[in-house]
Amino acid sequence: MALGDDLFGVHGKALALRSQRLGLLASNIANAATPGFKAKDIDFAKALASAEAPGGSADQAAQAATLFRVPLQPSLDGNTVELNTEQTHFAENAVAYQTTLSFLNGRIN
Repeated sequence: MALGDDLFGVHGKALALRSQRLGLLASNIANAATPGFKAKDIDFAKALASAEAPGGSADQAAQAATLFRVPLQPSLDGNTVELNTEQTHFAENAVAYQTTLSFLNGRIN
């Protein structure tokens, strides 16, 4: 186990996963008007459990826990992005990211 793992615990991997999720959600929002675009999201709990397993990494865990989002109302052009849903998930994840970052900053200080 690396020194960073001892110092940061689960929060270091959580921050990496939240960062990857922010990027994925931002991509969904950016492609809200792209015909045929399929929205994706990371199952954060599943990804974190996988990353915390022995030998697990945040990148591999995020890839394994990435799923296509099922829309509540399908669009005629095949796009599955529902802008309100994506913006809500983005905002929630951004707050969780900032909280984790603040905790880590407190640990470092």
